[in-house]
Amino acid sequence: MLAAERRDVLLSRLHADGKVVAKQIAAELAVTEDMIRRDLRELAAAGLCQRVYGGALPLSPAAADYATRTTVATSSKERVAAAAVALIRPGSTVLLDGGTTALAVTAALPPGLTATIVTHSPTVAAALVGHPSVEVYVLGGRLFKHSAVTCGAAAAEAAQGISADLFLLGVAGVHHEAGLTTGDPDEAAMKRTLAGRAAETYVLASAEKIGAAAAFTVLPPAEVSGIITDLPDHPALRPLRTAGVAIIPA
Repeated sequence: MLAAERRDVLLSRLHADGKVVAKQIAAELAVTEDMIRRDLRELAAAGLCQRVYGGALPLSPAAADYATRTTVATSSKERVAAAAVALIRPGSTVLLDGGTTALAVTAALPPGLTATIVTHSPTVAAALVGHPSVEVYVLGGRLFKHSAVTCGAAAAEAAQGISADLFLLGVAGVHHEAGLTTGDPDEAAMKRTLAGRAAETYVLASAEKIGAAAAFTVLPPAEVSGIITDLPDHPALRPLRTAGVAIIPA
């Protein structure tokens, strides 16, 4: 089998099964694991999969640039945002992550809601300028342009002064093996910091995130209060539900 044919098989298996196990598919194709691992490295370099220990997972579309992500799964993000807003109690303090689903949350907030929203996203903060009764606090720091959020030491230090009721967490991927992931280590660390400052953390998981993975772990799914998604019956979520993770339908 030619290298191009093997890679086509790997991509087909990735699409059908949601993962590739290198040892298993090497045996099926009667080739070495090293050969499969090399193929997976090349597919990952081309942005076609996310390599993990022992194989590969689908790459999250959230790896794309910010402008591109604003056009992905917009209806799904709106449904997830509406369900997330239902968790916000009047008078509460909410940590709102950055990203395009978080931006959809700002659009779904009722005009009469009285709450305090703390964010490390300038775009989220700007979207809340016109809200009549939401107080907005912005955490400063180095701007990570890919997601239009601040992160790094200054932002993490600023977050230490916050005690929030709720954190609405954005991620790049939700997978029962890889966990909750994102594409940058500093951004992952900032998300963990914010989760540590809130009584409850809920994941904003629009359709393109389910069953996908990125390079850096944010949190294990068991450490969040729930995952909000409009694909509650997706096969990739069944192991999480079995493990006791709350799946909130949007």
